Amino acid sequence: MLVSAAVTAASVVAIIALSAALRTPPRSVGDAATIVAITLMTALGAVVKAPIRIRSTTLAIAWVETAIIIGLAVAPAPWVILATGAGVACASVTRLPPIKTVFGVAKHTLVAGGAAAMIVLLADRWPAPDLGGLVVQLGFVYLVAALLDDVLAIPVIAVATGTRPWDQFRTDLDLRLAGIGVRFLVALATLMILRADPLMLLAVPPLVLSLHLAYSTRVRGRTEQQAWQRLARTTDALNVVDLDEVLTTAVTQAAELFSADEVEIELRDGGRTVRGGAVAITYDGPAGEPTAVDGTVVPAALEGHDRTVDVGVLRLRFRGPVQLSEREQYTLRTFASALCTAVRNAQAYAELARVADEHAYAATHDALTGLANRRHLLDQGTEQLDTRHADGVTALVLIDLNHFKEVNDTLGHAAGDHVLVQVAERLRDAAQEGDLVARLGGDEFAVLLRGLPAPAVAAHRAETLLATLHEPFDLDGMRISVEASGGIAAAPATGGMPELLRRADVAMYQAKRAGQRTSTYAPTRDTADLGRLTLGGELPRAVADHEFTVNFQPIVDLGTGRVTGAEALARWHHPTHGMIDPLRFLEAVERSGLLPAFAEAILDQALLAAGSWRDAGFDVPVAVNVSPRSLLDARFPGSVLARLRAHDLPPDRLVLELTETLTLSQLDVVDRVLSRLRDEGVRLALDDFGTGYSSLSLLSRIPVHELKIDRSFVTAMETSAEAAAVIRSTLDLGRSLGLDVVAEGVESEPQRRALWELGCTAGQGHLFARPVPAGTLLAAFRRGSGGSPGTLAPPLHDAGAVIRLAPGRRPGGRGRTDRHLPA
Repeated sequence: MLVSAAVTAASVVAIIALSAALRTPPRSVGDAATIVAITLMTALGAVVKAPIRIRSTTLAIAWVETAIIIGLAVAPAPWVILATGAGVACASVTRLPPIKTVFGVAKHTLVAGGAAAMIVLLADRWPAPDLGGLVVQLGFVYLVAALLDDVLAIPVIAVATGTRPWDQFRTDLDLRLAGIGVRFLVALATLMILRADPLMLLAVPPLVLSLHLAYSTRVRGRTEQQAWQRLARTTDALNVVDLDEVLTTAVTQAAELFSADEVEIELRDGGRTVRGGAVAITYDGPAGEPTAVDGTVVPAALEGHDRTVDVGVLRLRFRGPVQLSEREQYTLRTFASALCTAVRNAQAYAELARVADEHAYAATHDALTGLANRRHLLDQGTEQLDTRHADGVTALVLIDLNHFKEVNDTLGHAAGDHVLVQVAERLRDAAQEGDLVARLGGDEFAVLLRGLPAPAVAAHRAETLLATLHEPFDLDGMRISVEASGGIAAAPATGGMPELLRRADVAMYQAKRAGQRTSTYAPTRDTADLGRLTLGGELPRAVADHEFTVNFQPIVDLGTGRVTGAEALARWHHPTHGMIDPLRFLEAVERSGLLPAFAEAILDQALLAAGSWRDAGFDVPVAVNVSPRSLLDARFPGSVLARLRAHDLPPDRLVLELTETLTLSQLDVVDRVLSRLRDEGVRLALDDFGTGYSSLSLLSRIPVHELKIDRSFVTAMETSAEAAAVIRSTLDLGRSLGLDVVAEGVESEPQRRALWELGCTAGQGHLFARPVPAGTLLAAFRRGSGGSPGTLAPPLHDAGAVIRLAPGRRPGGRGRTDRHLPA
C-alpha cells in the first residue's frame, strides 16, 4: 500500500513536471547537455550507495538527493524532476527487481518534487548570490529533500523488519545525520565550484567517491559493531535453564540478528522443531511439518567448538535470494555454537530436575501403591491444620486390614502386595477431591479429610471408605475377602498432626476391640491421658526405688483343689497414687528403655517368693509374663538363668508366659532365645490361647509346655456353644501334643466342674484366690482348705474316686501333664 501511494503521488508530480518542461524546452545545446549531465549524475548517485540487507531485501543509502540539489541550482526544476526519474530508472532497471525499481523512481521523483517546491517558495532569490544566503537556502532545500527521503523510505523498512516506524527512524540516526551533513557539504562545494569555474566540476566525482567510501566504511563498521553487540546480548539471553525459554529466545533473537524471515530449530533428541520470527513462535511440534516461508535456506549445525556434539540444526529462511556476508557467516557459526551449549545445559538441567522430582516423589509416596506415605501425610496434614480456619473441619481416618497376615502366610507376599494395590485403588476411587489417601506401612492406610462442614460428616465418609473394601478381591482367579477396621478423629485444638494421628490410632484399636467396622475417637476412652504420660515420666524413679511389687494368683488342680503353681502379676505401688494397675504402665515401660531393669525386678521378686514357698514345704513353680520386646533381646536368656542361680532354684520351677503376638514366631532371634531357655529347663506357656488367628501357626514354632485358655472363653462357656467348642478343641490339642492346659478366669463352681468334665485339669481365678502378696498366699497354703495344707478348694470327688493316668508325653518329650478323669 505504501509503494502504491508513493507511485501514485510520483506520477502526479511527474505529469506536472512534464507539462511545465514542455512549456520551457532547452534553449541551447548547453541546456540540453546540462539536463543530460543531471540525468547521468543522478544515475551515478543511485549506483554509488551503501547497501543494507533487511530480510531478503537489500536497501541502500544513495547520493541521489545531492544530485537533485545540484541539478536544481543549474537547471529548471521540471527538467530536474524528469531527469531524476530517468536517471534512477536507468541505474536500477538492470540491477533491481521491477517493484524496487518502480519504488526507487517514485521515491526520488517525489524528493525532487519536494525540493523543487521549496525552491519555488524561495521565488527569485534561488540560488542566492552570496555565500551566506546560499548556505541557508541550500540547507532548507536539502532538509526538505532528506526528510522526504526518510518519510518515504522508513515506513517501507519498518514493514520489512517488523518494527515500529518511530523505532526505525531512531535506528542509526547519528549515521544518517552525518551522511546528510556530508552530502550537504558536497552539494554546497559543488555549487561554489560551478560559480568559480565550471571546469573544476571534474574534481567533484573523485571527491564524492572518496566521501562515499569513507561513509560506507563507517556504515559497515557501525553495522558490524551493532551485530556483535546483538550477538553478545543474544548469547547472554540464552543463559537460562528452561529449554522452552532457550528455544524461544534463540528463534526470536536470531530472526532479528540475521534479519531472517523465519528461524527454525530442529533438535535431534525427541525430534522437536521450533520455528518463528522476531515477534513470536509460530510452530512448536514434531519435525517434518512444512513451513510457509519458501526461498533461501541457510542451515547451521548446532555443534560445539570441537564438533563432537551435535544436538540439532538451525535454519535461517528468507523469502528471496540472500547471500550472507563473511561476517554474517561467522556470526551464524558463533551463535549456533552458543545455542548448542545452551540447549545441552537446559537438557541437562531438565534431566536433573526430572531426577530430583522422582526422588522427591519417591520420598513422599509409597513405592508399592503410589499413595502418599507417612511423611507426606504428616507434611500435608500440618500444612492443612495451619490454615484450617478457612477450610472447615479436618479429620483423619486410619484404616487397618484385619487378618491380612493370613494372606501373606497362605498365598505369599506377592499376593499380599496385589491385595494392597487393590485396596489402595479402591480407597483412592472412593476418596473425594481434596482428600489425601496414604499408606502408612504394612496393611495400614490413612485418609486425610479436608474441608468438612461438620465433624459428624467424617464418620459417614469413613463408612463409605470402609464399604468399598467389603466386596471380595480378585486374586489370580480366587475371590478373597479382607475385612478392615477404621478409626476416626477430628483435628485437635493442640498437638497438631502427630496428635491427630495418635487419636485416630486409638479409635482404630477401639473399633478392633469392639468388633466394629469404625469407631470415632472419644477422650473418655483414651487411656493415653495426661496422667498416664505423667506416670511415664516417673518410671526411672519407680524402678530405682523398687516401687514395683508382685502379687500372686495360684493355679489349682481342678479335681483335688491342690495348688500346682502361681502366676506373678506386677503392680506399681505409687507413693501418691497408691496401687496402679499394669494396664496403665506396662506399655510405657516397654517404650521407656527400662524394660530390662523392670523385668529383672519382677523376676527377682517372683523367684524370691517361689524360694520362700519351697522352704516352707510348698515346692510349686511360679509363672511370670514376658514382654515380646524382651524376647528380642539376645541377652534375656542369660539374665533369666543368672536370676535362677542367684535364688538357687531349678529352671523347671520357672514358667515364662508368652503373649500371643503376631510377629513373635517370625523373628529368628525369638526362636533362638526361646530354644535356649527351654533347653536349660525353663518351662514355657502360651498365654491367652485361642484369641488370635495365628494360634496354631505359633504353636508349631514356639516350643511351649502348656497352654492357657483365655478367661473370655471360660466366662462364656455356659451360654455359648462356640466358646465351649474352643475350650474342648484346645484341650484335645493339648492332650494330642502332651501339653498342660490351664483355664483362666474360673470364678464359680459350675465353671470348675464343667471344665473338669471337659478334661481340663488346672485352672486359676477368683474362685480360688484373688492376686495377693507372696506372704499372704503362703499363709493360705499353710491354712489350706478343710484343714488340708496346700489346697485352696475342696476336691470334686472322694479320694480313690478318680484314677490318675500315667503322664502323657508330647512327641519329642516337649511337655508333661497329669490328667484326672472323672470316675
